[in-house]
Amino acid sequence: MHDLHDYLEPIHVNGILEDESLTDGQIGKHIQVFEDNMPDLHAVDVVLLGVPEYRGQLLNNKGTDGPDTIRKKLYRLHFWHQDVALADVGNIKTGMTLNDTYAAVKTVVSELVQSGKTVVLIGGSHDITLAQYEAYRSHEKTVEVTCVDAAVDLHGESSVRSENFLLDLLTGEPNLVKHYNHLAFQSYFVHPRMMETLNKLHFDCFRVGVVQESIEEMEPPIRHTDMMSIDIQAIKHSDSPASRLSSNGLSGTEACTLVRYAGMSHKLSSLGIYGYRPEEDSHELSALQIAQMIWYFVDGFHKKKQDILPEETQDFIEFHTAFAQVETTFLQSKRSKRWWMKMPDGKWVACSYKDYVEASSNQIPERWLRLQERDC
Repeated sequence: MHDLHDYLEPIHVNGILEDESLTDGQIGKHIQVFEDNMPDLHAVDVVLLGVPEYRGQLLNNKGTDGPDTIRKKLYRLHFWHQDVALADVGNIKTGMTLNDTYAAVKTVVSELVQSGKTVVLIGGSHDITLAQYEAYRSHEKTVEVTCVDAAVDLHGESSVRSENFLLDLLTGEPNLVKHYNHLAFQSYFVHPRMMETLNKLHFDCFRVGVVQESIEEMEPPIRHTDMMSIDIQAIKHSDSPASRLSSNGLSGTEACTLVRYAGMSHKLSSLGIYGYRPEEDSHELSALQIAQMIWYFVDGFHKKKQDILPEETQDFIEFHTAFAQVETTFLQSKRSKRWWMKMPDGKWVACSYKDYVEASSNQIPERWLRLQERDC
């Protein structure tokens, strides 16, 4: 791995914790931290990266201490997953311009992902998602992307970067987004034509009510995701005081469930949790919410280590069925209870028990149909 010192600022744990001591059971005692020297990342699974950059949302704001406020809460949580090695490589140095910071994020995330690490980015406005994606595009890697956001940031008429960055992500050339999922949007914040356009592109978009009613149906698309981005504005204000967009939205528990699904994905290599501003956070409860989301992501990562992929069929229960004159096979993992479905091209895709029930009732599962439409 190349030296990343030029792009990173070390952190000072005692200052973050305000000189309070930690017990042996807390995360701060188990995570390797870039204070004086960069940790040895050779055996590390999950790397934490702070991005204190807000000029994509607040034009004259060069940075905040948001990542450190989240760390203060995270380090005090108890560590349950001894088989998951954690490291914190500090904060991205903010550049002279916003694009300079994007370039630094791209370089660091690219290097870590190429080295087989899973990266969790914290802090910064939601447009940092674009730099997260550029890390994959720099290696010409095709990716599936999932965003969790109450709004859809496709406002080409806006000069605010955090409101239009999806245009570049979804339409920039060369475009390497194989598929895009948008979770938990709130309809009154989204123009109907925007949804029509995304649907014509065969992207999958789920209203917040749909996510809440059938949250287990969000696991299969997240399982296929390479990178995931969350704007904390998707969480309702009562559960996250720094989320000022709406009194409605995901609960804190639902947000933790979604990131746990992300941790369980064998494909996902980066997660960004954006939009946190400590100056808007009453009693630092949003920082605690994000810290707990990271805890659940690690919990999902631990679960993934115990699970297997469909190629190892000896640990799956196999079901053969037919619908609309199409014969197919479903697999259920004996370990995680997750489901897989075999497509006509022989590929295994993530699915749910609901898909199996529909197929067994001679109905075409909507997930199967959408996948076929995208491949045509």
